[in-house]
Amino acid sequence: MEYRLNKYISSSGFCSRREADRFIEEGRVTINGKRAQVGMRVLPGQKVRVNGELIINKIEPVYIAFNKPVGVVSTTDPQEKDNIVNFIRHEQRIFPIGRLDKDSQGLILLTNDGDIVNKILRAGNNHKKDYLVKVDRPITSDFLTRMAQGVPILDRVTRRCEIVEINPYMFRISLIQGLNRQIRRMCEYFGYEVVKLERIQIMNIKLGDLGQGNWRDLTHAELEGLFDMLENSEKTEIKKAPSNKAFNKALEEYDIKTNYRKAGIAAKYGKTEKTEKSDNPKKTSNASVDYTDEGEKKAKPKRKGKQATGLRVGKQKVAANKPKASSKPRPKAKSQSKKKPLN
Repeated sequence: MEYRLNKYISSSGFCSRREADRFIEEGRVTINGKRAQVGMRVLPGQKVRVNGELIINKIEPVYIAFNKPVGVVSTTDPQEKDNIVNFIRHEQRIFPIGRLDKDSQGLILLTNDGDIVNKILRAGNNHKKDYLVKVDRPITSDFLTRMAQGVPILDRVTRRCEIVEINPYMFRISLIQGLNRQIRRMCEYFGYEVVKLERIQIMNIKLGDLGQGNWRDLTHAELEGLFDMLENSEKTEIKKAPSNKAFNKALEEYDIKTNYRKAGIAAKYGKTEKTEKSDNPKKTSNASVDYTDEGEKKAKPKRKGKQATGLRVGKQKVAANKPKASSKPRPKAKSQSKKKPLN
């Protein structure tokens, strides 16, 4: 969804994009009453007219900044009760640009413009994101120096970053990389634990004094600056950077094996484990088996039913052998066999 003026006009069904360019060149197109130029953008809330006729698009572009609280999950998955879309409840269908960990807070952008997402997230574009980080023990100059130079994570070293000390327990860090839980992993490598992590800026968009749990529309100035930065990054020739997608997947698989505190990862691991068990069933005895905390097998007793009273016989014989209600003892049946006379 690229909101160039010519595409905005053509997507409304008024005319083709080529005809829209011709109308713009002839001076027959205005934005908010001012004559438009070729290549201009249409921002939310602006009114576009061609020959005085108002152009209306069914889908209005949405770009918002949200101050995510801790506990909100950056996903649109309806099965996640704390997903970010349910929390905001916007009137249009929006989705987050990137993600911010459940345990972290701060700025995250949301939109209904799918084209802008990849441009912002593309690793090769070197778009900066700033964070405030508080750790559990005093910061040293050696820690700051080594963090800025890059930290090994699995088989990769993070890219160089800018880092500034704020006080003995807090620092500000600027990243151009978007690895899964990157700052927490970097701190953990040096024996530090992150107590609080807040994102305060994405490219030219700042969190400012936006209250936690609140959101706002991006201003025209912010959108103009954002689009200019994205356009300039597309024109710059950059060597193809390795994709973070495959590496983030490897990090998630690593977390499944080592980090059981994350509820989502633990749940995924539980499902995998059940699937593996079902794929490889083992024969067991009639008695069910229970596992104690020490891992020892403990046989459960068989389910108790009515105790057997004798050999199982057919229903007719059982009915014939049932005693009568009379209290008198039943006489013994006379033997019908006769002795054969001796010859």
